[in-house]
Amino acid sequence: MKKVLVTGANGQLGLATKAVTAAYPDLSFVFSGKKKLDVTNSQQIDPFFKVNCFDYCINAAAYTNVDKAEEETEAAYLLNETAPRLLAEACKAHNVFLIHISTDYVFDGTKGAPYITADKPNPINVYGASKLAGEQALAAVGGDYCIVRTSWLYSEYGNNFQTKILEKAKKNSHLQVVSDLLGTPTYAPNLVIFLLNKINDSAFTSNVEHYSGGKTMSWHALAKRLTQTEIKEIASETLNLKAKRPNNTALQAT
Repeated sequence: MKKVLVTGANGQLGLATKAVTAAYPDLSFVFSGKKKLDVTNSQQIDPFFKVNCFDYCINAAAYTNVDKAEEETEAAYLLNETAPRLLAEACKAHNVFLIHISTDYVFDGTKGAPYITADKPNPINVYGASKLAGEQALAAVGGDYCIVRTSWLYSEYGNNFQTKILEKAKKNSHLQVVSDLLGTPTYAPNLVIFLLNKINDSAFTSNVEHYSGGKTMSWHALAKRLTQTEIKEIASETLNLKAKRPNNTALQAT
């Protein structure tokens, strides 16, 4: 039986993973939130790995607030660069395969076509830059790892676009959602199934993979898919967002 550590247990991806564990009887899971394991604390990580003897680690812990990252730069880099580096060091030392979840926001959105793994990252905001720094940290540490970039995660779990839009729809007869930013929205449970099937089959063969929902669409189009409430189109510039957004970060799944 393969033993799998899942960090960020109380986030969207961690909760989505908890929901399907029964479907994977050959995998044994340990879920860790900050109280159980602070992934930014090197003094906690190594002893934790020594005691538990993991085979895989899915790092789903991340700083994901794109706008706040512009002001909370240190906090963003702590979770998105320091934590992956520390986990990579521990995984390498204890022969654990590290699966690190990254983002389409490592790209600048100017390609005009879905991004492939060979495309050069060029983030345009602090969040994207911090996630790229995490990827680079993994590459520098080495060991057995795979960076899985995904795009626009949504689901019924945790705090994300779907849960926010459905909550707003309960209180408003119509909503306004931007229509000029494009990506490939990804249902979080589908990403989980992709990851766990790969673990079951020992099928990770490269250091970088892309996984997404596959269909390029706007936030407006995704909102219309999620609710019957009237959705009006607006331009992203009208929101005066603190962080610049890439125009089109669609990912080509590998």
